[in-house]
Amino acid sequence: MFLALFSGVGCSPEKKSAEPPANLPEGMAFIPAGSFVMGGRSDQAYEDEFPRHEVKVSAFLMDQTEVTNAQFLAFTESTGYITIAERDIDWEEMKSQVPEGTPRPPDSVLMAGSLVFQKTSQPVNLRDYTQWWKWTTGANWRQPNGPGSSIENTMDHPVVHIAFEDALAYAEWAGKRLPTEAEWEWAALGGNADNKYPWGNEPVEKAYDKANFWQGLFPYENQLADGFEGTAPVKSFPSNGYGLYDMAGNVWEWCLDKYDVGSYAQDKNKGVVSNPSGSDRYYDPREPLSPKHVIRGGSFLCNDSYCSGYRTARRMSSSRDSGFNHTGFRCVKDISTP
Repeated sequence: MFLALFSGVGCSPEKKSAEPPANLPEGMAFIPAGSFVMGGRSDQAYEDEFPRHEVKVSAFLMDQTEVTNAQFLAFTESTGYITIAERDIDWEEMKSQVPEGTPRPPDSVLMAGSLVFQKTSQPVNLRDYTQWWKWTTGANWRQPNGPGSSIENTMDHPVVHIAFEDALAYAEWAGKRLPTEAEWEWAALGGNADNKYPWGNEPVEKAYDKANFWQGLFPYENQLADGFEGTAPVKSFPSNGYGLYDMAGNVWEWCLDKYDVGSYAQDKNKGVVSNPSGSDRYYDPREPLSPKHVIRGGSFLCNDSYCSGYRTARRMSSSRDSGFNHTGFRCVKDISTP
């Protein structure tokens, strides 16, 4: 029913865009300035992908890949940083995000940990994500599947169990920042406004060699056509038009923007918006007490029957203190002007 909205302004890099730095930082790609119509591009689009609205974005640099375990290890060894998943849960902080009167969980539930995907044995109600997410004490970026697991042989995979605060800390250490949602979508398009997916418009069922996502029947039958059950080493699949890898699938990526289901309407009312940075409030009607940020790009768990997260316009939200074993990030860097 939204198809009539999909025609309109295209993807147009600025003629006088900033030039790529003479010495492009290692591992980063130049993303030119330009304008595009942000929002839903297919009949799979969700309500929060509308209204479509015109956006202008300045040139910037973006990590070619998601931050890897090896890169995050270098950060923690340099700074001694401890991720949220490695810290015991502060009930005083947590109770502000749940309905008033919610009883305090037992101490065993408040121990450090994170949510780990667990494949089901049969079809389940896809509206009940508790069927496949299991709270696992001891799960964190070093032990992505819980105690006993390791990243020893996956140093070139994206780091996971990363909360928003963790991603911010790494970005600051690296002299970078997280992308805005508009920057992320512009970069994912790779120079073509008609791209439904970062790889183009080839149907998902034929794109198993384009990205790491769930082929089969989620969440109980993974056909592994792409060769990976979990995360894949970065650069396992072709890059998009801007030289960016894994903008679809592998792991969800944090954006700076606060998640507000109505933020697109706010921007639409402003006319053409330059470098939007999202709403000034948090608002997800499904969990109104939880402060959430936008995540983009989908993960190895995405499937058309569930979330179609690999679409360039697909928006998702996640509470800022959550990680999961399918959530990571990549960074961007502003281009200095003389």
